[in-house]
Amino acid sequence: MILYNERRYRHHVSTGHLVSFNIKIKETDLLVRAESDLKDAVSEYVFKYRGYIETYLAHNAHFRSSLVPLPDDSFAPSIIRDMLSASRVTGVGPMASVAGALSQWVGNDLFKKSHTVIIENGGDIFMRAGKDAIFHVAVFAGESPFSENIFLKIRGEDTPMGVCTSSGTVGGSLSFGKADAVSVLSKSATLADAAATALGNLIQTPSDIQKAIDVGKNIQGIEGIVIIVKDRMGMWGNVELDEA
Repeated sequence: MILYNERRYRHHVSTGHLVSFNIKIKETDLLVRAESDLKDAVSEYVFKYRGYIETYLAHNAHFRSSLVPLPDDSFAPSIIRDMLSASRVTGVGPMASVAGALSQWVGNDLFKKSHTVIIENGGDIFMRAGKDAIFHVAVFAGESPFSENIFLKIRGEDTPMGVCTSSGTVGGSLSFGKADAVSVLSKSATLADAAATALGNLIQTPSDIQKAIDVGKNIQGIEGIVIIVKDRMGMWGNVELDEA
């Protein structure tokens, strides 16, 4: 997950006829695009899933602070178990997936009311739409010459899809690497968020791009990877790019 300065990236997902609105509840700041203004419904969903997470954190402090995977908890709410699963698959702490998880779980609930849904949470995106839809997502990569000059093409027939990005050079989220952008595509935004963090941690120089891709392509559930470090870019999997 990543918070870009002034949230500039929020203007870089094609939306067509969709209605856009913001939902801000405590630390959660969502940009939602749907077929109509569904603020009340989205607020209800955010309160529900934040409530699950906040209650769990109140009784499990290590869930918030751990930088390594934790065991499954069969008594935990489904969103918590989803985060625990993603952390075990990718080798990072469960909170590395919280933005993607909220986008996904809120988005899936919202899909019952809107046939097209895009939820962005701190740069991590969940989208779900009919098979004829096509979206273009700009890749923001700081000072890299690729930044905002390439677009990921996401087809409705491939959704639900999470597109999550981690960076070691932009924003304030925790990363131990130095990539300008590591974007991961997965049917699970929870998994995509955790994987973006894990792969971003592996990048110190452009020469690490291939190593990170080799790791990422062996994570079950990952559909595509784009890694940008300065003037170098690598990609793997089901990735369609369009230029600006």
